[in-house]
Amino acid sequence: MVGPNIDKCDIAIVGGGLAGGLAALALAAKRPDLDIRLIEPGPVGGNHIWSFFDSDIAKKDRWLVAPLVRHHWPRYDVRFPAHARTLHMGYKSITGEALAEAVAAALPDGHIIADRAKHVAPDHLLLARGGRLSAKHVLDARGAGKFPTLDCGWQKFVGQALTVKGGHGVEQPVVMDATVEQLDGYRFVYLLPFDAETLFVEDTYYSDDADLDEMVVRERIAAYAAAQGWQVTATMREESGVLPVVIAGDFDRLWPESDRTSRIGVRAGMFHATTGYSLPHAVRTAAALPALVGRADLPALLRARAQSAWRRQRFYRMLDAMLFRAADPDRRYRIFERFYRLSPRLVARFYAGRSTAADRLRLLAGKPPVPVGRALSALAKLDWK
Repeated sequence: MVGPNIDKCDIAIVGGGLAGGLAALALAAKRPDLDIRLIEPGPVGGNHIWSFFDSDIAKKDRWLVAPLVRHHWPRYDVRFPAHARTLHMGYKSITGEALAEAVAAALPDGHIIADRAKHVAPDHLLLARGGRLSAKHVLDARGAGKFPTLDCGWQKFVGQALTVKGGHGVEQPVVMDATVEQLDGYRFVYLLPFDAETLFVEDTYYSDDADLDEMVVRERIAAYAAAQGWQVTATMREESGVLPVVIAGDFDRLWPESDRTSRIGVRAGMFHATTGYSLPHAVRTAAALPALVGRADLPALLRARAQSAWRRQRFYRMLDAMLFRAADPDRRYRIFERFYRLSPRLVARFYAGRSTAADRLRLLAGKPPVPVGRALSALAKLDWK
């Protein structure tokens, strides 16, 4: 402490969500010599459940998330009107509470600052309640909020953990149940069985707009539960969100080269363009940080990593153009129905954002599940940056 309203540290992480929390854990574990502060006005991790496939994370990086896992299943199901399948692929879930507990244990008392940053710069930030925190490096992990520079569709959802009297009978996750009525774009229900009587039910939509009427979706969750014959006695938790499904956009506008503040997570554009899924990127970045934070050019290094990842997402943005520009909203499910007939290894690489050239050819081969003319028109308008 150098003054009543001024403090100093080595690394200030702004935002205690997934990317910020994992960064704090990785740095605390691998660089105990550093003074790390985490700035987050709400509870670290928030009220979130993050799930991932075993193949999403490299073996060398699994040490970071292994202590956070609260549920694990060896397989999962998908359901479509004309196709159902079980995929033998490990699937895990972590919770915001698990992340919060781990970060609280990893950082010294007082190093989690329950405040909002009202101004963020490369080497300092100003706190909403007053005071300045100086740092050798500031990592901006606040998420992105809106994406005014990107052409996006949206994945939006409401999820509830339900207590079902007498048991729900779901033995393994259902990643997509698209046998439900198709409303507001591509709709599916996502199920995670936490125990015999506790089931997380999430109603999800791939929609053209970001508007989310939570009350309406809650009613649809209740209707889905009733249709399954479940007697719901309590709702244990609820979360909601709106994730970007990027169709086109210029990375230089998302993160201008003139912005010298280090970014990580969604704020850096580090998420899967089709799924909106950020956990694999967050783990990779966090695991790399301990070796990078000693570099004076850290902002440029992180920006180059994010830009490279953005370029590798071009194929997924092309698929998004077909999904949102070529498919009728109530027929979008056919794209995913066809996708889930393909090789489990191809499916795994897709979710990890590591589709090979052969995968890309296979995804585009054969009779397309969307009108050819519309598909060609959508691709012709796509920004390939």
